[in-house]
Amino acid sequence: INQLAIAWTTNAPLTIEKVEVDPPKAGEVRIKIISSGICDTNKHILEGKDKVPFPAIWGHEGAGTVESIGEGVTRDKVLMFPLPECRECISISLTFFHPICFHWYNGTSRFTCRGRKIYHLYGTSTFTEYTVVHEIAVGKIDDDAPMDTVCILSCEVPTGFGAVFNIAKVRMFTPGSTCVVFGLGGIGSAVVMACKASGASRIIGVDIKEEKFPRARTLGVTDCLNPQKLKKPVQEVVVEMTGKGADFAFEAIGLIDTMVATLESCHPSYGVGVIIGLAPTNSQLIFDPMLLLSGRTLKGGALGNYKTRSCIPKMVTDYLQKKINLDPLITHTLPFESINKAFELLQEKAL
Repeated sequence: INQLAIAWTTNAPLTIEKVEVDPPKAGEVRIKIISSGICDTNKHILEGKDKVPFPAIWGHEGAGTVESIGEGVTRDKVLMFPLPECRECISISLTFFHPICFHWYNGTSRFTCRGRKIYHLYGTSTFTEYTVVHEIAVGKIDDDAPMDTVCILSCEVPTGFGAVFNIAKVRMFTPGSTCVVFGLGGIGSAVVMACKASGASRIIGVDIKEEKFPRARTLGVTDCLNPQKLKKPVQEVVVEMTGKGADFAFEAIGLIDTMVATLESCHPSYGVGVIIGLAPTNSQLIFDPMLLLSGRTLKGGALGNYKTRSCIPKMVTDYLQKKINLDPLITHTLPFESINKAFELLQEKAL
């Protein structure tokens, strides 16, 4: 018997339920969740923008300890990943970085409540005391890792860091690049930190919530823009501020309009735009193709294009060795029973 938070439908609070959790089958792991982050993706699902089956147990930023294992599995203190790494398919074996493992595991539900099967989210489901996941979506981490901090390494931090280091490859250019970041939430903040670490001389932060600006400046943002208070489109303002456009632009919101603005903010000859925000289901991105013919590049990526099991546990070690700092990205810590309060904070963009 396991206590967890179930989403029965969209636009409604999660309910705390006691449910049965199946034992792990071959190649699976049952994990006791210690800490979980809340990603904006969950808010998009709650609002009905991104379609998933219901009822479901959400959460994909989880840290915990192995409680029991299926045949052929050995693990200990772990992170869970919404994108697995099978180490077998061509996407994994032929490239150092990968967008999607071809053995992506969406899993059969291992939860039962009120006589109904409850769906997993991205094969993980971390808003629960115990979850069952496939072993290719689990990475062993240092025994002394603080779970309430490193859980955000399951998605938020690698998504932001990887957008800069792996996808845009800011470090390939000489220090002094100009970057613009659309969205200053958790992932956008991680992008800002990575841009600063890459030697960017100017980082322009864009958000409609000005209460985010002070923290953004402490992370490295040099200029803050609120599109709602500008007399012209924000991309035009960015172009004026930078002369011809930013060297790199990052979209960390998940809106079609800001994705187009990201591309239009780039330098016409060599600017690189990176989309990492998750757009609503069945959205279509429409823009003037001349934006690309001049030399701009538009890229995308999932989880920063990291090989999750191989790369992300090393980031935990880097945190413990003080090579990276995750602490500024943790704004609230709440008990599990307050999960709906956490969603309220996220909705208010206080996180």
